[in-house]
Parts: sequence; C-alpha cells; structure tokens
Amino acid sequence: MSHLDMGGEELLCKARVFSRHHLASAVRYLEPSLGEYVRQSLDHPYHLSLTQYKARHHLAYLQSLPVRDTALERLVAAEFQLNRSLHQKEMQAIKRWWMELGLVQEIPVVRDQVLKWYMWSMTALQGRSFSRHRVQITKIIALVYVVDDIFDLVATLDELSLFAEAVKMWNSTAAESLPSYMRSCYKALYTVTNEIADTAEKEHGLNHVNHLRKAWAALFDGFMVEARWLATDKVPTAEDYLTNGVVTSGVPLTFVHIFIMLGCDDDQSTQALVDHMPSVISCPAKILRLWDDMGSAEDEAQEGFDGSYRDFYLMENPRCSRSDAEAHMRSLIAREWEELNRECLCKRTFSSSFTHVCLNAARMISVMYSYNKEQRLLVLEDYARMLIL
Repeated sequence: MSHLDMGGEELLCKARVFSRHHLASAVRYLEPSLGEYVRQSLDHPYHLSLTQYKARHHLAYLQSLPVRDTALERLVAAEFQLNRSLHQKEMQAIKRWWMELGLVQEIPVVRDQVLKWYMWSMTALQGRSFSRHRVQITKIIALVYVVDDIFDLVATLDELSLFAEAVKMWNSTAAESLPSYMRSCYKALYTVTNEIADTAEKEHGLNHVNHLRKAWAALFDGFMVEARWLATDKVPTAEDYLTNGVVTSGVPLTFVHIFIMLGCDDDQSTQALVDHMPSVISCPAKILRLWDDMGSAEDEAQEGFDGSYRDFYLMENPRCSRSDAEAHMRSLIAREWEELNRECLCKRTFSSSFTHVCLNAARMISVMYSYNKEQRLLVLEDYARMLIL
C-alpha cells in the first residue's frame, strides 16, 4: 500500500520506512520459506513489480506450506502452462519475422535481442486476447532498437538527415535515395506500421496512419538532436538531455501504437496523445531513461556514446559523486511514480486497458536495467525461465 504514494502523503512515506525496517529485522526469526517470501516482497514490492512474477513466487510459497490447496495449485499451474505455450508460439512467430527481415545480417552491429524485446510486450499486454498485439508491438520495439543503432553506430549525419526526411514523407518511394541498409529498415518500419493502422481501421473504424507517421517522425527528430550534439561536441544540460531522452526512449512511439491497436478512443484523442504526451506516457518514458542511464546500457557492449543523464548531471554538479547523482536519479524516478499513480488511480484520463499497459511497462523497467556485480540481469533471467523458456 505504501507504494501507492501520489505525492505529499507523508503518512504513507513513514509507513513504508517503518514497515520495511521491521520486516527486514524480522526475516531472520521467521520460518525459512516465510522468511524468503518476506525478503522477496521487500525486494519486489507488489505495486512496483510484475504481477505474473509475483504470482509465480506466491505459488511457490503456497507449495511450501504444510497444509496446501492442491486443487488451486493445479489450476494455477495449468494456467501458467497455457500462457507459456502461447508465449512460446508468439516468440517463434517473431523470430521467423526477424530472421526473414535480414537486418541483423545486413547491419551486423545492430542488437539481436528478440527475447528481450518480446518480454516488453509480453509484460505490457497481458492476456490471451492480446496475442496478435504482442507480436506486432514486439516488431515495433525491435525496429526502434535498429534505428537507434543506425543513428549511434553506422550512419553519417548527412545520411541520418535523409533518413529522417524519408520518414516524414512516408511513402513507398521515399527511401530510394537512402543507402541499402537504410532502405531495408525503412521498408520494414513502413510495412509494419501500415499493417497496424490497417488492422486497427478494420477493427475500430479509423485509420490512424498519419498519427503513427508523426510518432515515428518525432522519434527520428529526437535521434537527430542527439546526433547533432555528438557531431558538434555540444554538451546539453541534464534537463535538456532528459527531455529529449523521453522521446528517444521509444516509449511514446510504442504507446501510441498500442493505444491505436486497443481502439481506446476517437481521432482527436489520438491526435492529443501524439502532440502533447500526457503523463501516463511521459512518466514511464522518463523512468526508463533514468534507469537505463544508471545502468549505462552495460548489456549492449556498444561503442557509440550519446551521453547519459548521470554524466551531464555530474558535469553540472562537480562536487557530487556518482552515488550522489544516482541518488538524485532515484528521487526523480520516485517522483515520476507518484505522478503515474495520480494519473492511473485518480485522474483516469484514459481507459483502464491503456493505463494498465502503461503501469505494466513501468513495472518492467527496473527488471530490464537492474544489473548485479557480474553485469547480469538475474530477475529478468528468472522471469524469462518462469514464463517463456
């Protein structure tokens, strides 16, 4: 409950500190399985954690009790197995698409992380009815990573400018002047995006391809800002970097695609979503950017450098240590969670299906970027074993 804080709730903050202190102190005196359950709950508070992951650990705890409800356990285990089978089928479909696309062969430096990309959509869009949505959104996420790698590691500034202009033109001939590998990437994102728009039109009666085009153009504009900073050795302020980093996180683009696929509202609402980026989108995007920058994308093993919030904050505050900067970043993350709670629990500007997607994505972020000392993502690995592998 204490993690439902919406800002200015001093009592909840005190309750969180009090309960955490006393539960942590009590762990050593508890029966082993209960102690592990409490420890796991402290490390992964319910509201901030993945519901499927928490459910699987709760089942493991129930199975350790001397008195068990075996019928309930069998039912839960059967549901987990059904979901795992469906997730595996979706993964196979995405792997086929990715291999047939051939971008990893044409552009060897691009990341090849199909499982990781799929886990974003699997977590955000939960339920058997969203199977097709998960497959399509994973394709969008994959292409965001490809575009990011092209900007960071491959193309010249002039080539990137042409790439961005082609996206703004948005037609089948727009990429003719681009290098071959860029044409392949453009064709892929153009095809997948139009497929999503066409399907949404059949299901919900409106074709939002222009809104999706604008969302892609905004992403490319954000990447161009970073590319120009790097090319001119400009050092942005931490705040300017973070504002642009919200866009280049890919979260706004992905959420616009999901919003349209869900058929959440009318054309004007979609336009407002693209143009003004409400807090239900900006909060998860900012949380992702800050978590990513604390980890410095250490799993990517890339040579490109476009800075991080931590780096620019330290430049502006030379008396601060790295740990001071990260403490500041964690306070910003906590503030974004408060705003996200306000939006999802009180304002309710958007449908519950869409706000659940945004909450689920925000919960996934710490799992994606919490490295241990060996630079491994242990919770992510555990999560994948439970639900997919």
